[in-house]
Amino acid sequence: MSVIVVTGTGSGVGKTVVCAALAALARTRGASAAVVKPAQTGVRPGERGDLDEVIRLSGVPTTFELARFEQPLSPAAAARAAGVPPVSLAQAALRIRELAESSRLVVVEGTGGLLVRFDEDGATIADLARLLGAQVLVVTGAGCGTLNHTALTLEALAHRGLDLAGVVIGGWPAEPGVIERSNVADLEMLAARPLAGALPEGAGLLDAGAFAAVARRGLAVTLGGAFDPAAFRDSYHV
Repeated sequence: MSVIVVTGTGSGVGKTVVCAALAALARTRGASAAVVKPAQTGVRPGERGDLDEVIRLSGVPTTFELARFEQPLSPAAAARAAGVPPVSLAQAALRIRELAESSRLVVVEGTGGLLVRFDEDGATIADLARLLGAQVLVVTGAGCGTLNHTALTLEALAHRGLDLAGVVIGGWPAEPGVIERSNVADLEMLAARPLAGALPEGAGLLDAGAFAAVARRGLAVTLGGAFDPAAFRDSYHV
């Protein structure tokens, strides 16, 4: 059994699609998988959330949304706005450990970036990863600004003594420009290791069958896929 925490350099970088890809690859290997979202924000009751997309893309039905808030804010601010208690990451860790006893893989999707607050004491998804002793997979963008955002995220991870599972580009454009192509080598330099994957833009719009194939091509062997970072880097060398 293993737990992997998926965070991003910010919102909209592709965390949900990467979580779905991890779950899809586990499913194709015949391994049991579960996906947990400790806090879903910006979604009203009855609306489709991130885990609905995970189920649709991966075919993995074992998902758990531990809290939902209507306002598109940090979990701490959203709970405050709703007048309800914040998410307890200690309780989330207990639930995730229980799931890990019966699942080969538990994927935990954070909200926003690594240091987004879950409560008024400043608890973050980094704290949850530490409680779980889990590796952290960082999802980042491909374009302008990604190097600074990625560097700050990796520095925060290292400062907290957390284990990096790798860096994945959550949305690689069909026609990358000079910025995106140049960023590939720089992202690897920041992580001090090859990329752990690159999923194409629009992957989240595919059906489950096509998505499974994209997931395999887009995630590295260490994550259950067949992504070749050297071939990818050589294809877009600047």
